[in-house]
Amino acid sequence: MSGSMMGSPVPNEHETVGAYALGILDDAEATAFEAHLATCEWCAQQLDELAGMEPMLAALADLPGSGTPAIGESLSAKPSPRIVNKLVDEVAERRAQKRRRSFYMVAAAAALIIGGPFVAMAASGGDSDGGPKQGQVLAATPKELFESMSDKVSATDSSTGVSATVAMQEKNWGTSLGLELKGVKGPLKCSLIAVGTNGERWTASTWSVGKWGYGIPNGKTEESKQPLYIGGAVAPAQNEIDHFEVVDSDGNKLVQVAA
Repeated sequence: MSGSMMGSPVPNEHETVGAYALGILDDAEATAFEAHLATCEWCAQQLDELAGMEPMLAALADLPGSGTPAIGESLSAKPSPRIVNKLVDEVAERRAQKRRRSFYMVAAAAALIIGGPFVAMAASGGDSDGGPKQGQVLAATPKELFESMSDKVSATDSSTGVSATVAMQEKNWGTSLGLELKGVKGPLKCSLIAVGTNGERWTASTWSVGKWGYGIPNGKTEESKQPLYIGGAVAPAQNEIDHFEVVDSDGNKLVQVAA
C-alpha cells in the first residue's frame, strides 16, 4: 500500500475491506463495515486503492494455489504480498460461503418441488449429465422420479420395523436422491441424512409422517398402506457417501442404508 500505511499492522477489524470492495458481504456485515469505515482513515485509503481490482481478486479467489506474492506484480494497485494473500484467502472463503448458502436454498426449493406432482419448464440448455433442453416440459411425481433412478440400495431395521430404499443418480453438482419409506408410524418429523466417507452429515430432505404412517399393510387409511416417496439432493458425489440414515426430529435413527 502507498504512503505511511505500508508498514502499519492491519488490525483484525479492518480485514473485511477486500470483501466489502468485492460486494460479497451480506447486508448486516456491509452495514457494520460502513459504520466502521466512516471513522477509519486506514480502511478508506485501502478501499480507494482497491478500486478496479474486484475482477482480478474475484478470479484469483477461485483458483487453486492462489495467494502468492507474485500476484501483487500483476495488479495495478501494487499492494504488499501479505495484504494480497490475506485478501485473496478471505475472498475465497466468503465466496465459498455464499455458494454453500445458495446451494442450500436451491436444494430446499428442489425438495419442496418434488414433494408432490409438478410441471416445470426447463429454462436453460441441456447439461452434460442428460439434463433437459431449453423449453422442454417435465412432469413427474416423487414415485416416478424414484423409479427412474436405476441405482438403488435398501435396508430394514429389525428394531423399528422401518424399511427404506434410497435411489441415487450422480449429477455435476452432487447426487440426486429418491426415497421409498415403509413401515413408519407417526406422528413424526423425519429427515433423510447422507453420511459422507469422511463422517460429514448432509440433510437431503425433511418431511412429516401422519398419525397412521406410511407403508403399513394393515393401515387404517388407504394412504397409510402406501409407501411414502420423497425426493432430495446432497452436494457430495455418490462415491463420497458412506451410508444414509432416516432419523426423527429427536435424532433417533429409524433405519440405516449402506450406500
